[in-house]
Amino acid sequence: APRAPHTHKGSLTHANGSAVIRIGDTTAVCGVRGEILLADAAGYSESTAAPSSSSANRHKGGMKSTAQELDLLVPNIELATGCAPEFLPGMPPSKMAQELVARVYALLHASALVGDECLKIWGPVVDGDEEEDEEGEKEESNEVKAFWVLYIDILFISLDGNAFEAAWASVVAALQDVYLPEATWAADRGAVVCSDLVSGAKRLELRGLPIAVGFAVFKAKETGGQYWVLIDPDMFEEGLCEETVTVLLDCASGETRLIGVEKVGGAVLGRKQMAGLIGQAEKRWLEWSNVLKG
Repeated sequence: APRAPHTHKGSLTHANGSAVIRIGDTTAVCGVRGEILLADAAGYSESTAAPSSSSANRHKGGMKSTAQELDLLVPNIELATGCAPEFLPGMPPSKMAQELVARVYALLHASALVGDECLKIWGPVVDGDEEEDEEGEKEESNEVKAFWVLYIDILFISLDGNAFEAAWASVVAALQDVYLPEATWAADRGAVVCSDLVSGAKRLELRGLPIAVGFAVFKAKETGGQYWVLIDPDMFEEGLCEETVTVLLDCASGETRLIGVEKVGGAVLGRKQMAGLIGQAEKRWLEWSNVLKG
């Protein structure tokens, strides 16, 4: 049986959003910090985007979202000294940490979790660019002046297997906790000004609840090729398994939306067995849903 997940949101004071996720002896802390990127500095203009289509629809059509084009979501993962025996002080980022960052980055955009619109900061169009109506009067219109860039930092305090499931769950929980201050464009300064009023802060617009579920396949040589599929394997179990599977799915709409399946090593599981894993992942999604929405 998988280990029961636990979460605690808002644990970091100086972050826009944060969460602690614990699965057995695997514990990850995620903090999200928002910074402002001016549209001019990013080389962004409305003519280069597709304003009539949402980022989710653009992704389905093979187009990159604005968040992906401008790198507005920046994840980073650190495996703290002492979280596991193999991570020693003073060492450069491990291969495992780099792989986890790449997978979190890919899933952030594949799931279209964070909408483009909630990252945009609008301001009035400068006088020379305003459009005129039928009576020749200039209409007041807005344009994107800047963007929120979200730096998503994940720190593993303790690592006992199933690192990606814990890392991704901490990202989702921290994004659910994010409050961004009210940001307005000050034309006289040519800069964005943020309000310090809590009442003006807003949450992110998140789509669905994508979850990653980890599996490992243990094959015993002494039993003539018999195998067992382990859900939420710990570090000891991962060390004995050559085949791992991660199912990425979202059941928030009432129907299962399969975002992706990652399979590494081995040749035990085929299509029939993979369908069974998706069924187990749906049950695990429900467990995560109760924890993250609580």
